[in-house]
Amino acid sequence: MRLNFKKRIAVFNTLAVAVTTAIVFIVIYAVVYNSSYRHLDSDILLEKEEILNTLDWKGDSIIINKMPEWEEAEHNKVEVNPTFIQIVDNKERMIFKSANLQSNHFLFDPANETENFFNSLVDKQRLRLGQFPIRNDAGKLIGQLTVGISQQESYYVLNNLLISLCISFPILLLVLYLVVYMTASKAIAPVQRLIRAASVIDDSNINTRLPLPENEDELYQLAKTINELLNRIETSVQQQKQFTADASHEIRTPLAAIRGTLEVLLRKRREPEQYEERIQEVITQTDRLNQLIDQLLQLARLEGGSIKKEMINIEKLAEETITKYDKQIVEKDIQVKIAIPEGTTVFTDNLFLSMVVDNLVSNALKYGDSNSQITIVWHDKGHLLSITNKGPEISKEQLPFLFDRFYRTDDSRSSHIAGSGLGLAIVKKLADLMQLKITVDSYPGNTTFSLQFPS
Repeated sequence: MRLNFKKRIAVFNTLAVAVTTAIVFIVIYAVVYNSSYRHLDSDILLEKEEILNTLDWKGDSIIINKMPEWEEAEHNKVEVNPTFIQIVDNKERMIFKSANLQSNHFLFDPANETENFFNSLVDKQRLRLGQFPIRNDAGKLIGQLTVGISQQESYYVLNNLLISLCISFPILLLVLYLVVYMTASKAIAPVQRLIRAASVIDDSNINTRLPLPENEDELYQLAKTINELLNRIETSVQQQKQFTADASHEIRTPLAAIRGTLEVLLRKRREPEQYEERIQEVITQTDRLNQLIDQLLQLARLEGGSIKKEMINIEKLAEETITKYDKQIVEKDIQVKIAIPEGTTVFTDNLFLSMVVDNLVSNALKYGDSNSQITIVWHDKGHLLSITNKGPEISKEQLPFLFDRFYRTDDSRSSHIAGSGLGLAIVKKLADLMQLKITVDSYPGNTTFSLQFPS
C-alpha cells in the first residue's frame, strides 16, 4: 500500500515514538518489578534471621526454642500480610510449619546449600518464598528453612501497572499519529501550493513563475531554484524556436535562389554562356546549402561530444591554419603575424582546437579590412591565445549575442559577406567542451578573440 507524504511522516514519527515509548514502558515496569521483589526478599531475610535465632540443634537434630515467637499472629493468619514458615530436617521430615499453612506444605530442594528465592501459589494465594539451608555448629547441612510472605499486593500493583501501560500505549500512539498528521498537513501546505502552481505551467505559459514563500527557508530555496530552472528552460525554448526559425530561413534562402534561377532558365532558350552563368549560381547556392547542413550536423554531433586530450604545439597549429588561407590572404593583401614562442604547448583536444582556431582565423579574414594585419599572439602569463583583425567594430549591444546560432552582426559587416552565422556558435560549443574561456574585445578598427587555457 502506497502512502502519501503526510501519512508517511505520521507513520514514521509514530513508529519512532512507539519504539521509544515501548522501551521506556519496559524500563518502568522492570524497575517497579525489581523494586517490589527486592522489598519482599528483604522482609523474608529479616524473618529468616529471627527464626534462625530461635533454633538450636543437637547433632543432626533441630531443636525449636522460644515457642511464643511461633505463636505470632502473622504465622497464624492467611488473609492479612501473613508469614508462612516451614522447617524440614535433612531426612526431609517436617519439623515445623506455621498454622496458616494448614494442610499445605512448600516444595523444597533438600540439597539446597544457598539462599534461593522463588514464587509459588498456596490456596490460590501468590507467595514469595525464600529457602535457606540450616547448618549446625560444625557447618553440616541438617535441614531447610522456607519462609513465605504474600505477594498479592505487589502482584496487584504490577498487574495494574501492566494493564495501564498496555491501554495507554495504543491510545498514546493514536493521539500522536493524529497530531503528527495534522502538523504534517500544515507543514507541507506550502509544498502543495507550489505543486498546484507548477502543474499549470506548460510551453504556452513558460514565463509563469512559482510564488515565493514569505519565510526564506528550505521551501523558499526550493521555489527559487525551480524558478531559476524555469528561466533556463524558457531561455532554451526561446533559443530552440529561434534556431528553428533561423535554420528554416537560412535553408529556404538558397533553395529559393536555386528555384528562381531554374525558373528563369525554363522561360526561354538562352545562349550556352548564359546557361553556364546560371548553373554556376546554382552550384554556388548548392555549396552554401551543403555548408549550412554540414555545420548543423556538426553542431548536433557536438551536443554529445567527448574530448581526447594531448599535448599540442600552438605555433605549429597556427602556422598550419594560416597555410589553408594563403589564397584569401593574397587576395585581400593581409599580413599575418604569429607571435608564439617556439615550443609552446597546451594540453587539450587537437581536432577541436584546430576547428576553433580555423573558425576564428576564417572570421578574421572575412571581416578584416584589406591591406591590414592579423596577429596571432600567445600570452604566457595568462595562458591566453589571441587572434586580432583590423576591421569594423562589434558594438557592445551585439557582443552578448555573438555566439548565438545564426546570429550575424549588422549589415555593414554581413550583407556582402557569405556565411550562415553558425561558425562562432560552433567555436563556443567547442571551447566549452575543452573548458576554455573565450572572450571578445572590439573597438573601432580592432577586434580580438581570446582563448584562455586552464593553468
